[in-house]
Amino acid sequence: MNFIIWIVVGGVIGWLASMVMRTDAQQGLFLNIVVGIVGAFLGGWLLAPLFGTGTINQNDFSLSSMFVSFLGAVVLLMIVNLFRRGSVR
Repeated sequence: MNFIIWIVVGGVIGWLASMVMRTDAQQGLFLNIVVGIVGAFLGGWLLAPLFGTGTINQNDFSLSSMFVSFLGAVVLLMIVNLFRRGSVR
């Protein structure tokens, strides 16, 4: 059951991050899920120690962990945009 919740929450986080970064038209459902989950890993590695919380990948489904996962997904999309276009939008 946690796996399904992880996929759904990762998809929502990826979708919200793509809306913020204006890449929503380029991404589908699968890419939103991947961005949400990989962004949560990135957020856990970079941002979780700063905020003192976990991420959705650590089975911590609190508001602070979702925020850190969201920020990680936004950072991931910034990095992708930087390499794809040569500038961050």
